[in-house]
Parts: sequence; structure tokens; C-alpha cells
Amino acid sequence: MSSIALRGDDAVGPDNRTLKEACQLLTNCTLFAGLSADERAAVVALARIRTFNAGETIFSIGSPGDQMMALLSGAIRISVTSSDGKELLLAIIQPGEVFGELAILDNKERSADAVAETACTVAMLDRRDILSFFERNPSAWPNLVKVLCQRLRHTDQVFAEVALLHLPVRLAKAMLRVANCEAHSAPSQPAKIQFSQRELANMVGGSRESVNKCLRNWQRNGLVRISEGSIVITDRRALENIADAA
Repeated sequence: MSSIALRGDDAVGPDNRTLKEACQLLTNCTLFAGLSADERAAVVALARIRTFNAGETIFSIGSPGDQMMALLSGAIRISVTSSDGKELLLAIIQPGEVFGELAILDNKERSADAVAETACTVAMLDRRDILSFFERNPSAWPNLVKVLCQRLRHTDQVFAEVALLHLPVRLAKAMLRVANCEAHSAPSQPAKIQFSQRELANMVGGSRESVNKCLRNWQRNGLVRISEGSIVITDRRALENIADAA
């Protein structure tokens, strides 16, 4: 893991380009939408940039919650682990999204794990700095509330699906959500999901065996194509029909 401060403009070469790209992505972050250019620049000035390798832990359940973060590149998985060791995947954070935002409100321990799904770059905002910013810019608070509500609704949806829906419906919904997040998948091209069957099972609260059985059945019926390291959705409409069967 490495870190870079955004304060100042002394970097040259690739580092300078990295900082400029990070500044642009951070100013376009959902949380700060609607702020003036000067207000966004004030936020950028508070941030520190860190890079994480794939598989590296960004924070763990129970760790101090003293920072809010914005993802600039890559993907991050947010999950919780049950008492019997099973992981439930709550969200895959995409570039431009904020995570760890609860920490700036209550300064309590983290309630989930955040792990780099791929190599990623993250803007770190200290709780003290961001609260000071919101005090000076009260017009930014509604955006924070909106982000929190979106996160809560998504988490409620995940738990409701696990509790109430049959596995094929849960799996279809999860795969469509992942496919929609794959920025490199053009609408006219079959969506490719770069998750293992174990990871999909964690996402839907099922076993790998049950997910494999469902996928094999879908493959026989032409809905998906299973290849090493990925699953291709070949009949999106049929998968959507399954997801809508709840």
C-alpha cells in the first residue's frame, strides 16, 4: 500500500498526472455533487490518496472508524462474516462511490469488512477534516444524507432477498446487479461476470454447490455460459424474468 497527499502541486511526471486524475474523480464523487467548484476544491485539499493491491484489507469489522473514503479506481467488496464463518457480500463499491461514511457521524467501530477486489486507488478523508468542512458548508449535508439512505436501502434489499427469496431469484438479481456495474461491458455485448461461484454464493447467502447446480441448469437452457474464471450472461431477458419472479 502507498499513499500520496493531494495538498499542493509539487509532484511531477506520472505522480502529477495521478494527482490530477484523482482530483477530477474526487470532485465528481456522488457525495459532493451540487457543490460549487470552490467547495469541491476545498474537499480535494483535505484528501490523501492511497493505493491498495488486490486482496488487501482496507478496513476490518471492529477497527476504528475515523475516516471516510471515496473510490477513485478499481473495485472494493464490502462484506460481513457470520458466526459460522460464512461471508455475506453486501456491496461492490465502484469508482466515484463513497464508503465508510458512517464513521464521520458516530466515530464508532467499522460494521463491515472492506477488501480490495482489484488493485485500487482510494481518497481518504479524515473525520475531523470532513466534519469541519460540513460545518463550513452546510449545503453539503443533504448529499451525505442521500448517500446514507441509498446505502441503507441497498443493505435492506440484500438482507431481504437472502431471507425471503429462493436461491435462483437471489442469484439472478445478484448477477444482474454485478453485470450492470461492469463498466467495460457494452450494452450490445453479453455481460461477463468476473466472480467465482464461491464469491457468488457468498453474495446471495447460499452454498457453492447450490449456486453451481443453478448455473449448470441455466447453462443447459442457454441463459449463461460458464468458462474458467468468468460467467457470461447469454440470455439477459430470461435472467431478468427469473429475477422478476419474486
